[in-house]
Amino acid sequence: MEYSINFGSRKIVYTLLYTNRKTLGITVNPDMRIVVKAPENSSIDLIATKVRKRAAWIIKQQNFFLTFHPKPNDKKYVSGESHFYIGKQYRIEVIEGKKNEVSYKGRYIQITTKNKSNVEKLLNDWYKIKAKEKFEEIASPLIDKFNKYGVEPSGIYIQSMKTRWGSCTPKGKIILNPELIKTPKGCIEYVVIHELCHLVHHSHNQKFFDLQAKECPLWERWKKKLEQFG
Repeated sequence: MEYSINFGSRKIVYTLLYTNRKTLGITVNPDMRIVVKAPENSSIDLIATKVRKRAAWIIKQQNFFLTFHPKPNDKKYVSGESHFYIGKQYRIEVIEGKKNEVSYKGRYIQITTKNKSNVEKLLNDWYKIKAKEKFEEIASPLIDKFNKYGVEPSGIYIQSMKTRWGSCTPKGKIILNPELIKTPKGCIEYVVIHELCHLVHHSHNQKFFDLQAKECPLWERWKKKLEQFG
């Protein structure tokens, strides 16, 4: 069941689950959902009081995960509109031709198409191709660095996600959002390292953050950069 508390101007909505446990546990998931697991005999008021005491921590966790939520894309797909690729801005140039083709030349991403209504799809397909190529190139040396911890991902996969830049499955599969190809290389490295750290420490505990800081000393800088992207 869903319950909520007010913390300042913020409303914190959480899902409450009664379980066979002795203490109350609060989890903030990457999709921002809050799950509270409480002993079976706990009162609603007592649970709300404990959630309120952890409210600052809950908001901090949600703000952290917000880094991994890409902003909605409101770009237009016409000549002259600027689009990002590896952190740099390129103007797109739409050309009518006999074939469908995307390439970047100088400061332009040139899109040749038989039908201008296909421009968005052609560009997004090109981004996905480039993402697969570049992500594997960027991730390879980082994966090698993590071998010393006795971990290695089962693979790097590309998957469109509305609310995540990346994720790591229990079986060690690292999934990256193709939208990440628009961000600077440092942002891509940060997300890859973040997911590799999950192979060592599954939750966002202090050991996780210590490892992330060790392997990506400038992670806060790239996190802020990622927050600005959309």
